[in-house]
Amino acid sequence: MNDQFGHVTLPPGVDLTNCDREPIHLLGGIQPIGFLLAVTSDWVVRRASANVAEHLGQGVDDLLGEPLDELLQHEAMHQIGGRLHLLRGPNAVERLFGVVLREGGVAYDLAVHLSGDLIVLEGEPSDLEDALEAGTTVRGMIARLHQAEGFEGICREAVRQIRGLTGFNRVMLYRFDHDGAGEVIAESAASFLPSFMGLHFPASDIPRQARLLYERNCLRLIGDTEAQPVPVLPLLDGRSQPLDLSLSVLRSVSPIHIEYLRNMGVRSSMSVSVLRKGRLWGLIACHHNEALNVPFERRTAAELFGQIFSLVLESREREEEQKRDAEANRVHQRLMASLGAMRPGSRSLTEFLELLSEVLPCDGIGLWSKGGTSLRGHAPTAEEFAGIVRFLHRAASGTVYATHRLGEMHPPAADFADRAAGLLAIPLSRSPRDYLVFFRRAVTHSVTWAGDPHKPVTFGPNGARLTPRKSFEAWHQTVEGQSRPWTESDMLMAERLRVTLLEVVLQLTDMAERERRVAQERQEILIAELNHRVRNILGLIRGLVTQSRSHARTVDEFAEMVGGRIQALARAHDQINTDRWQAAPLHELVSAEAEAYLNDKQDRILLSGPPVLLEPSAYTTMALVMHELVTNAAKYGALCDRAGQVRLRWDFTAAEDLELFWTEEGGPPVKPPQRQGFGTTIVERALPHDLKGEAELRYAITGVEARFVIPASHVRRGTGQVPASAAALVAAAPLPVAEFSLAGRVMLVEDNLLIAMDAEDQLRRMGAEAVDVASSVQAALRLLEHAPPQIALLDVNLGRENSFPVADALLAKGVPFVFATGYGETNAFPERFRTAAVISKPYTAAEMRRALQARLGG
Repeated sequence: MNDQFGHVTLPPGVDLTNCDREPIHLLGGIQPIGFLLAVTSDWVVRRASANVAEHLGQGVDDLLGEPLDELLQHEAMHQIGGRLHLLRGPNAVERLFGVVLREGGVAYDLAVHLSGDLIVLEGEPSDLEDALEAGTTVRGMIARLHQAEGFEGICREAVRQIRGLTGFNRVMLYRFDHDGAGEVIAESAASFLPSFMGLHFPASDIPRQARLLYERNCLRLIGDTEAQPVPVLPLLDGRSQPLDLSLSVLRSVSPIHIEYLRNMGVRSSMSVSVLRKGRLWGLIACHHNEALNVPFERRTAAELFGQIFSLVLESREREEEQKRDAEANRVHQRLMASLGAMRPGSRSLTEFLELLSEVLPCDGIGLWSKGGTSLRGHAPTAEEFAGIVRFLHRAASGTVYATHRLGEMHPPAADFADRAAGLLAIPLSRSPRDYLVFFRRAVTHSVTWAGDPHKPVTFGPNGARLTPRKSFEAWHQTVEGQSRPWTESDMLMAERLRVTLLEVVLQLTDMAERERRVAQERQEILIAELNHRVRNILGLIRGLVTQSRSHARTVDEFAEMVGGRIQALARAHDQINTDRWQAAPLHELVSAEAEAYLNDKQDRILLSGPPVLLEPSAYTTMALVMHELVTNAAKYGALCDRAGQVRLRWDFTAAEDLELFWTEEGGPPVKPPQRQGFGTTIVERALPHDLKGEAELRYAITGVEARFVIPASHVRRGTGQVPASAAALVAAAPLPVAEFSLAGRVMLVEDNLLIAMDAEDQLRRMGAEAVDVASSVQAALRLLEHAPPQIALLDVNLGRENSFPVADALLAKGVPFVFATGYGETNAFPERFRTAAVISKPYTAAEMRRALQARLGG
């Protein structure tokens, strides 16, 4: 039946699964080289092959319903009964050789097995001229097999020895692929035959039900494809069921398989199953161009050799598994060691991706987790990876998933096969599922088939069923868009790696939990300190306002004075709270504190000592101590009136520790406090607790005195000169800028209303014609669409968003801008903005004017 294009079409009910559905174990016949009897458990004959009279002298009609012990001599029955007791398992077959069944008759080789509730006895005449010593022969074959080196050597030796044992013209080792197709990986053939070595055969050549039978019945002989099968009578029993011949050694052959062998030019064949872990791994396939009846004892020897060969392969596989186990253990140990060395704050396997990529052969690797996406090597983009993960959610089902044909399984992947044509995904969590994914690039390769596997279906002599192809000439196929397949070894390693990674993930989770608890404890301490600081700051601001009011003559002068002092306070707290990852001078710390709190009294803090640099940990601790000493001196000590002063001197000890002395003099008489406050606690305990140093505080009537020792590990000698007083640095501050006027429109992005109003007033005083204020990114981008400004001032932190998208839009339009931030650090800025102009909040009009003038180039 052809369609309009000339292709063969199938009638209803005929498709590529017909061969798979053929009941080859229920064909109802045997090959004519022997006979078959099926008897009940009490030895009554229920079925017999039609040729039984040729072997036992009585026809089928005479035997059915008769006791077997009346047909066979006592010794034969005794041997058969003994073998029957040795049957173990549903697929067991026992064999006997050279058994004389009838008095004065010839010897037979027998096979006994169970089929349902019947005992099946098969016999074929013994070849008494075959002088095979099966035990000696197989031992020699096994010895030579063990001497072979490597996987290919074992395979070559196996087919060579089976050919020598059986006499077939061609013996091949055929290995099945994961999809049921197969490849000839070893061959021993007569010189006049063409080679099948390296050819691939489609899965349809050996149907699924045939592969299942090969797992149950490990040896199959077809002595002559031209011989007519002998029926087993009756064909159906009282329940209308045929006899199951799955374990029969003489079972007749499917007409489709006979046609297949004839198309190959094969007259007789034999196959020996190669099993690994109980599953069919391959076949030792034997072909002959003439009829060939291999004696039963030689076939049994071949079957035993095939079992030994399977065990040898498993043994070699276990050796490889042990190597993989060792490698997995090494990876596990390296991961655990790396985990122990992880820097604080790490939460992800990202740091291990390079190490993990060494575990399985791959071209790229990716990690998908709730913490983010990481990709290395030849891999899809983040967007493409997201599509793959959605596919894995549907296909992986929480297990290791691998494919070398990702483009077929996930069509969008066909567009990036040059980076990821295959993948192996290891799930690391349940929901939301995290994955570690190994990628392989597309590899173009050729597959040589024994005939075109895609050739249209035809009909043959066996009716409305698929007909085996007739051409076995080599057909080359170029495969593109696929990666190298993932092997069973890769899958085993992936499963081991998954176990290791789950332990790593648990370790990371434990680390995160421990760090969370530590962070929570630290946060509680910081909150307590923050409460103390906020009260001090509020009190100080109130004092600044009160003192400034008594000295200011106008409202503008009052505002400028208060603003300047608050700005000085902000700089001091920036010194205390900002992480400084490089050592900084001690005298700058003191000057920052003095400038913030003492206004015009900085010259009354006298400094003396060599240049000293404090490491970051010591700098922040000493900032807290200096803060308390300076504020206390300003409130109650030597700096609270017009006469007192403070001397701060320091020097290095013989052990290179730094010793500091704080001495107040000229102030009001000092009385020890009635109770110890939080500030006093910081002075007395911060250095001993944080730096393992020393601290002494004494309330002399002439003034507070303190002594501190900072260990050498936290300090180092500096360069340059130390100013004589804290006021000296103030003199080095930038000079006021020249008069500067804005001439156009200014954009102000600020989410705090009061700060925005103050900044708007300052910008207008600088000459801005118009100030467009926006409190969000969206509002700012809308303003940009209508009227691009001359310059923009951008607050970095806008609550739940930041102003970087606005900065990008300004860059695109060529508009200059200045960032404003209360954090003081630009390390958290994107790389493209690390060198942008930044002013710290709260900012003064002078600082704003200076930054805007610099950005406008004037």
